[in-house]
Amino acid sequence: MNILLYPEPVLRQKAKPLKEINTEVCKKAEEMIELMHHAQGVGLAAPQVGWSVRLFIIDVDGTSHGEKIFINPIIIEAFGELNKEEGCLSFPGITSKIIRAHRIKAQAYNLKGQKIEINAEGLAARAWQHEMDHLNGELFIDKMGPSNRLAISHRLKEFERLYKATKVPV
Repeated sequence: MNILLYPEPVLRQKAKPLKEINTEVCKKAEEMIELMHHAQGVGLAAPQVGWSVRLFIIDVDGTSHGEKIFINPIIIEAFGELNKEEGCLSFPGITSKIIRAHRIKAQAYNLKGQKIEINAEGLAARAWQHEMDHLNGELFIDKMGPSNRLAISHRLKEFERLYKATKVPV
């Protein structure tokens, strides 16, 4: 399992709801936690590892427990606004200020299939919104202002060039 980099097409696809939680799902989720920690991230969505389902991991405090895995999540309410620096494991080396809600109320299922409610603020709320975007095929570069997007355009072109170089024509 690897973290896919922009412009991998699966990153732009809307992920499908997860219909059942089985040992394969649990195993993949645990692998994602390890991968995320190894990459020093605070969140990782299933599409970022090529698995187009509505599941993500968030760990803002560096502990890997099962309750950090969220399945079929939805954000119910969002409050306030905050413009803070953000990065993404699918865009190594790129950061930008992104406007997000400061606080959210959300629901998801855990690995036991139990519905849980989440109230998050600050970094946890930002991570939730960022990972939800991944599940909807949206990327943090889509949220950048025009000047920030222009400032990283050369880096995006480099990602695109590297991606094309690794794909063998059929």
